[in-house]
Amino acid sequence: MTRLKNTSIAGIMLIGLGAIAFFTNPQEPGYQKYANKTLKSKLKEKVCTQVTEELGAWLEKQCHTIVDTSSPYLAQVVSQQTTRKNFLLFSIYQADIPLPTPLPDYHIETNGILGNYYTNQAKKL
Repeated sequence: MTRLKNTSIAGIMLIGLGAIAFFTNPQEPGYQKYANKTLKSKLKEKVCTQVTEELGAWLEKQCHTIVDTSSPYLAQVVSQQTTRKNFLLFSIYQADIPLPTPLPDYHIETNGILGNYYTNQAKKL
C-alpha cells in the first residue's frame, strides 16, 4: 500500500511539474528581447574589449556607441534568423547571426523553460 501511495504522489508531482512547464514555456517575443539584450552585452564585453586591445582605449566608447546604435538592426536580424522548436514543455531557439565584417558570424542556441532563457551554445561560424 505504501509503495502505491508513493508512486501516486510521484505521479501527481510529475503531472504538476509538467503543467507548470507547459504554461510557462516562453514565447518568441520574449526570446527576441532576451537575445537582443544578451547580444548587445556580449558584443560590448568581448568585441569592444578586443577592439580596445588592438586599436587603443579611445575606441572603446565609440564601439559601445556603435553597438547601442545598431540595436534595432540586431533585433531585426535576431527576429529574422531565429528558428524555434516548440516541445510544449520547453523550446529551443537557434539563430545564425551575421555581423558586419571584420566581426565573425555566430551560431547561438538557447533553451527556454519555466519562463526563463538559457544560452547553452554561442560559437563562431
